[in-house]
Amino acid sequence: MSDKEAMPSGGASQARADTISDIQELMRRKEEIEAQIKANYDVLEGQKGVGMNEPLVDCEGYPRADVDLYQVRTARHNIICLQNDHKAVMKQVEEALHQLHARDKEKQARDMAEAHREAMSHRLGQSESPSPPQAFARVNSVSPDSPAGIAGLQVDDEIVEFGSVNAQNFQSLQNISSVVQHSEGKPLNVTVMRRGQRHQLRLVPTRWAGKGLLGCKVVPLQR
Repeated sequence: MSDKEAMPSGGASQARADTISDIQELMRRKEEIEAQIKANYDVLEGQKGVGMNEPLVDCEGYPRADVDLYQVRTARHNIICLQNDHKAVMKQVEEALHQLHARDKEKQARDMAEAHREAMSHRLGQSESPSPPQAFARVNSVSPDSPAGIAGLQVDDEIVEFGSVNAQNFQSLQNISSVVQHSEGKPLNVTVMRRGQRHQLRLVPTRWAGKGLLGCKVVPLQR
């Protein structure tokens, strides 16, 4: 990230305000110079309408006696200097306006980039959000005091995971039977959805007074 991108919004706003303040000061200076130029032109106008280029000698080459030569020369000199100052101030105004425009463009680019990052982050967050677990079977019955009952299985629990079996690899109830047969006496992690809530259970397939190793009936879910 560049320094410009890292600049806090408060710092950027302050820099913009400073630039506007500079422009306002330059415009005030410009108006002062223009007023002084007009005042000096008024001096020339008061000297028989002598402008910037009228000769100050008569036809015989003598200094004119009908004008105040000192005032005319001083006014002309002041006007030249003031016009140079005016040109310099106008250049500063142009540069300051260009800088202000550049700051506004940079801010607009930063705002657009930030909005794009937020949109991408939101989209990425949505795409990375885990999809709700998908059940593949439902508990149809649970016998009292059975391994399933002791583990906490309840009727209508929807099975999301049963050991290594899940919705992606489940094909038939034979998958569950195979896991149960190979896990006798060993704890199995069973995940179920119950009234919209996810529950993790620990089921140990064990021989008990009833039939089988679980003591429950499971039916596949029709999707």
